[in-house]
Amino acid sequence: METVVFDGEDGSELEFGILEQTRVGGVDYLLVIDPDEAENENGSAAYILKDISEDGDKDGCYVFVEDDTEYDAVYKVFAAMLEDIEFE
Repeated sequence: METVVFDGEDGSELEFGILEQTRVGGVDYLLVIDPDEAENENGSAAYILKDISEDGDKDGCYVFVEDDTEYDAVYKVFAAMLEDIEFE
């Protein structure tokens, strides 16, 4: 699984596994999970990240989607994309 690494507020690194990616309204989004949480039997929470990097940036810059309207719209796109995928 491809991953993305964030710098936490406390200086630690947070690594997320990328489940899917899409582009909505000209903006790139990632659907990610915490790989450590995915190994437990309760499953893991999924998060939607938004690419806010500027043109010409060498690396992507992602933030958690916090706006409910934006989150719901992008969630529906990911749900449709993952509808036919079976997870083990």
